[in-house]
Amino acid sequence: MTPTIFNEDGYRYFFFSREESRMHVHITSGDGEAKFWLEPEIELANNYHYSRKHLKKVEQFIEDHYDEIISAWQQYFRD
Repeated sequence: MTPTIFNEDGYRYFFFSREESRMHVHITSGDGEAKFWLEPEIELANNYHYSRKHLKKVEQFIEDHYDEIISAWQQYFRD
């Protein structure tokens, strides 16, 4: 199961339900995919085909919506 948190500008932000316990978010679009750690700070974990421009845009979105993403993680994995 892969619960979606946001769909924004062609990017899908989501979690995998059965993956590691360290907080992170996956991002995918037609241009590629990436994974960002959310703790202890926002940090790129993996990147497949995104340019630096794409990564900067995605990271900024994560920063802007950090509290919402963390809340979604906590709510989803608490249940």
